[in-house]
Amino acid sequence: MNSFSEPRSSTLLGHPKGLFLLFATEMWERMSYYGLRGIFVLYLSTIATAGAMGWDMAYFGIDPTASESDQDYQLALQANALNILGTYAMLVYVTPVIGGWIADNVWGQRKSIIVGGSFMMLGQFALGTPHHLIEGLETSFFWIGLALLIIGNGLFKPNISTMVGDLYDDGDKRRDAAFTIFYMGINVGSILGYMVVGTIGEKVDYQYGFLAAGVGMLIGVVIQLCLSNRYLGKVGVEPSALQKSSTGIANEIPLTAQERDRVKVILIMSFFTIVFWSGFEQAAGSMNLFAKYNTDLEFLGWEMPASWLQSVNPLFIIIMAPMFATFWLRMGDAEPDSPKKFALGMFFLALGFVSMCGAALQIGDDTSAKASVIWLVLAYIFHTMGELCLSPIGLSMVSKLSPLKFTSLLMGAWFLFIGLGNKLASEIGKMVGEAGPMAAFSGVAIMAMVAGLILWLLSDKLVSWMHIDYDTAQNEEEKLVEELSVVAEHEGAKREH
Repeated sequence: MNSFSEPRSSTLLGHPKGLFLLFATEMWERMSYYGLRGIFVLYLSTIATAGAMGWDMAYFGIDPTASESDQDYQLALQANALNILGTYAMLVYVTPVIGGWIADNVWGQRKSIIVGGSFMMLGQFALGTPHHLIEGLETSFFWIGLALLIIGNGLFKPNISTMVGDLYDDGDKRRDAAFTIFYMGINVGSILGYMVVGTIGEKVDYQYGFLAAGVGMLIGVVIQLCLSNRYLGKVGVEPSALQKSSTGIANEIPLTAQERDRVKVILIMSFFTIVFWSGFEQAAGSMNLFAKYNTDLEFLGWEMPASWLQSVNPLFIIIMAPMFATFWLRMGDAEPDSPKKFALGMFFLALGFVSMCGAALQIGDDTSAKASVIWLVLAYIFHTMGELCLSPIGLSMVSKLSPLKFTSLLMGAWFLFIGLGNKLASEIGKMVGEAGPMAAFSGVAIMAMVAGLILWLLSDKLVSWMHIDYDTAQNEEEKLVEELSVVAEHEGAKREH
């Protein structure tokens, strides 16, 4: 429970104005993050970048004197790019465990996101510093930039979304709708990132794209610094582990048997997400490269930036989220439980890679052939459906099942497993170049299908460990609002205490 009056009494569209401040902060941060994500592997896989960064091609088994047009040389560059992307993405999702603990026990959410946002801004600017200004230091600026982004993200990511729920008293029905609004900020930001940063990066200069992403992060930090005291009051100031509840200070209360069961559910289901994200995150790696070099992106003589295709995901999340919420509601008692929804997410992921197999069949063994863009669009749509079955459901699960003193820590653990999936994604991405698109994409489809079947079989046991009593007295309107909030959470999460 919060203890301030200004944010609750000062409203916009029926919600505390602080919600829209958090919306804007998250929007600009997502613009920065997804903008970099859209061009990162394309930047690293270019010949010009390889020369400027001084990559040792001999390390990849390639003769440094080989022709830059040599296919093996190109594949080695792409493998190097995917490897760096995978390690970066893994660490981006590992550090929230540390950032969550710091917020829970030392700084609180507010200070954590400001410090984290500032680090990310500096990291983008380090990546975007033109090479001619730092001749001889290009590699140092590159690694420093990535380090700042990783540390900053660890402090920012697990904490901002936990502040949304604190704007509302327990039982306030507006809380669920608030996450729908907050979620829109995430997706508007990601679309901005792909469109603005992606266009600048691919059509002008990749480093200018990073600078644009840094400006987006700067805006997010500035508005948070200038307006947080006015519109957020004391939300996020006090570390949650030090907050008092009716039974005492959260940090001093031992876990009950029920809480331990719930933690087990969180960890088991988080483990299965490794499979999902190892496939889903091909969007930034192998599917991005496939779009750039093996997909027909020309329309009336104009070539669309490959990074734009990644905006299909957030666009269809906005379109499909209400549809999924209504669909779950209309199923009534037949609605699948959370583990089965996770399994459905795996099945949709598999269907997406079946579509990618269609693209691989179209180009055959001709590495210069171009597949229809429809295959990739279909794959992204199936992956979006899978994400709506898994990601927001998982975030809702973590936020509802986590003991108070471990709220941000377990949210960080959720991101840790996503990070492991990202690292596995880079290894799978390299297989596309080594074994060919057909073998790699079909392998992911089979892996996702098997994981989904296992989860489906385990679902009853996992549900029993959740110890949740569902309120059957809810009317249809209340259930619809709740479903909308769940599918809307996407990368946001609420903390209920």
